[in-house]
Amino acid sequence: MVRSLCDDGIRLPGLLVIDTPGHESFSNLRSRGSSLCDLAVLVVDVMHGLEPQTIESINLLKLRKTPFVVALNKIDRLYQWKPSSHSDVETTISSQSSNTNFEFRDRLRVAVTEFAEQGINAALFYENPDPTDYISLVPTSAHSGDGMGDLMGLLIEVCQTLLAEKLSYSNELQATVMEVKAMQGLGTTIDVVLVNGCLHESDTIVVAGTDGAIVTQIRGLLMPQPLKELRVKNPYEKFKSVEAAQGIKLLAKDLEKAIAGTPLWVAEHPDEIPLLVAECEKSLKETLKSFKLSDEGVYVQASTLGSLEALVEFLRSQKIPYSAINIGPVHLKDVKLSSVMLQREAKYAVILAFDVKVERDAQELADHLGVRIFTADIIYHLFDMFTQYLDDLHKRKKDEFRSVAIFPSKLRILPNCIFNSRDPIVVGVIIEEGILKSGTPICVPSKDRIDIGTVVSIEINNKQVDSARRGQEVCVKIDNTGSDAPKMYGRHFDSTDLLVSRISRTSIDALKDFFRDDLIKQDWQLIIELKKIFEIL
Repeated sequence: MVRSLCDDGIRLPGLLVIDTPGHESFSNLRSRGSSLCDLAVLVVDVMHGLEPQTIESINLLKLRKTPFVVALNKIDRLYQWKPSSHSDVETTISSQSSNTNFEFRDRLRVAVTEFAEQGINAALFYENPDPTDYISLVPTSAHSGDGMGDLMGLLIEVCQTLLAEKLSYSNELQATVMEVKAMQGLGTTIDVVLVNGCLHESDTIVVAGTDGAIVTQIRGLLMPQPLKELRVKNPYEKFKSVEAAQGIKLLAKDLEKAIAGTPLWVAEHPDEIPLLVAECEKSLKETLKSFKLSDEGVYVQASTLGSLEALVEFLRSQKIPYSAINIGPVHLKDVKLSSVMLQREAKYAVILAFDVKVERDAQELADHLGVRIFTADIIYHLFDMFTQYLDDLHKRKKDEFRSVAIFPSKLRILPNCIFNSRDPIVVGVIIEEGILKSGTPICVPSKDRIDIGTVVSIEINNKQVDSARRGQEVCVKIDNTGSDAPKMYGRHFDSTDLLVSRISRTSIDALKDFFRDDLIKQDWQLIIELKKIFEIL
């Protein structure tokens, strides 16, 4: 299929492939600022082009300066596509009908344009003028197998040419904990990616844990059978030692609190253990310190360093502040820390627990204190739960402060629409500015700001309504709700006087906090004008 791609033979011993969706730790910055990934394959749907998550992946690869090739997948979905998985994809494409070729070229042009919008030059791998300047696009079909050989061949060629120096084997250990899993019959195990160096059975290792560094001894090194996945339950083969680069399931004691996404160290001598423990704790502390916390915000809890980074990044993009972070199950201390928000900003007395367990006593304390704990194993579900909680809280607060919030309004009495001049005053008015709502206290600024009562009903064309806006002519009924004697139209005020809402500092704060969306720019300008009339600071 791809003989021409590897004319000088295959010198690469093998490829270790990591599927990123299940491994958020791919997005972590590794020790010394390097990334776990040497070469990435970015999968793009040829039918849909670059989707939001694809663009996120591109930005991530650019940030890490990770080289990548693009698999332009699902070419079998092109109209009248004829698969030929045993020939190279260039030949397969050229053998298609003219309509299929036209559609492929059209969708290719769209993909190349979208990559250009992201600041990336892209070209088909067999038309690439300069591999150091252009990203190679490999048309593939995971369904029919078209182009898969070309993709493998290109990966091998890039590894053996452009990345040969970077991929040279080193004896210095470089290993990362990918996942922490409880396995039946084996206890808690960790999946480790060994990038450089060698691991031996009985080696003393140091890994980061939720309660500090974990020092333990390797009891077993397991690897799946060839061409099998590490994360899927398969029969494992046991090894005395393993050389990089490999994915290994590591057996040892006290791994329950190990943190995925952190480096793994090996102590060659007992004297090295205190130094490695200190380095391990310092590394984790620095990583956690790199998160910018707010004074007021939610409490974020996640199972791994990678998932914590992913959740925090998502919260930042949604403008949700976070005041504290932690890794591991939700304990009593987490609930106590989160409860501090009850005195500061009650709506943020929330723990967002991503893919972690909640201890029973922690849940009981949270219920007692009024701290909400939301748990989910998908970030978007967690976000939906929290936004729903905020919406419900906002609605409850809105109902609670509805009687306090006084909307700004300026009314002009229509002189030929005076139906009752005293208690209740029933008159026709035109709303010159603002919003008039039932329950609004009304006063006359030009007559020493005398209060004439509260609007108890509003009618438009003999139909009762709750509110009316600028420009509408309505009939209002104003009841005397104060302790003073009822005011009378014609004696205390007349049609030459403007009527306005009697606002207060409390009502303005209620509008700002809970009814901001109900007001437009002109309404806020009217509030400023009324503040001067009522001398509100």
